[in-house]
Amino acid sequence: MELKVSVSEALTLIKEVENVPAKIFEYIGINIQEAVGKFLTNLMESELTHHLGRDKYKRKKGHTDYRNGSYNRRFCIKGIGEVELKIPRDRDGDFKTQVIPRSRQYEDRITEDLAAMYLTGISTRTLSLLSKRLIGRSISPTEISNATTELKEAIEKWRTRDLSGEKIKYLIIDGVNFRMRIKGR
Repeated sequence: MELKVSVSEALTLIKEVENVPAKIFEYIGINIQEAVGKFLTNLMESELTHHLGRDKYKRKKGHTDYRNGSYNRRFCIKGIGEVELKIPRDRDGDFKTQVIPRSRQYEDRITEDLAAMYLTGISTRTLSLLSKRLIGRSISPTEISNATTELKEAIEKWRTRDLSGEKIKYLIIDGVNFRMRIKGR
């Protein structure tokens, strides 16, 4: 890849970075997002080539399944942000990429982080507000609730697990008693 920049463009860029030094990190981030997007797109193209059993523009007698363009999609990756992808497809519609999870808008590590922050007591609405700043994509409170559902299920499974096979020496019980009135009682 060759990058051509005129002297005036370079001077403008240098002056902008001098005035706002953090601007260079924004430029680097944008370049990384583009590079990762192209890399993942190429990886999926290779996956389609393997699925079809032939390279681009190659025909095989007796085969009717060919490349059928691509569609654009955004996917959020932890530490990189939202990347633009071109998901390739085949004419028969049976190609399913293994690179990017189907119908997911962000990777599992983000889900885990959201669930961990939720467990520390941050509300779903607050997490929604913070998500744009933290990962470069706004996540709705409903999506955060859905992300924490898996965690709640895992905690409930752990909480209700069978302990009959365990050797327990001590049982420590801790609790809180709240005085409450219901209908005057």
